[in-house]
Amino acid sequence: DHPRNNTVIQWLEEPEEHDYPAAASYLNLVYSPDKADLLVSALRSARVARYKAKDIFRASGLSLLGTSNSHVEKNRKKIRNGKPLSPVLLVRDVSRGKVVIADGYHRVCAVYTFDEDALIPCKLV
Repeated sequence: DHPRNNTVIQWLEEPEEHDYPAAASYLNLVYSPDKADLLVSALRSARVARYKAKDIFRASGLSLLGTSNSHVEKNRKKIRNGKPLSPVLLVRDVSRGKVVIADGYHRVCAVYTFDEDALIPCKLV
């Protein structure tokens, strides 16, 4: 499997520090503050695993944002320039049968536009 236009997507080893407060902000909309805090703590200590971009979308139930979205385009530019992206933060919501993208939705969208089979480093709790 070759990525479209042979673009190699670079990744950081670990999520950036500012990704955790961003995840907390989003998770506080979905869960109670106590649950959101527990999830962010669990994400901090979780190991990085890799999942295909297309599978993350299927599991999340979210739709793909196009390149007209400024955040997606900013991440596409990073990819084209060989700048590493931060791993994505995911929460398994068993009661809803979905995976919540706590942080990294725009990164997943950007990666998908290059290669839907690309393996994306994620922390999943």
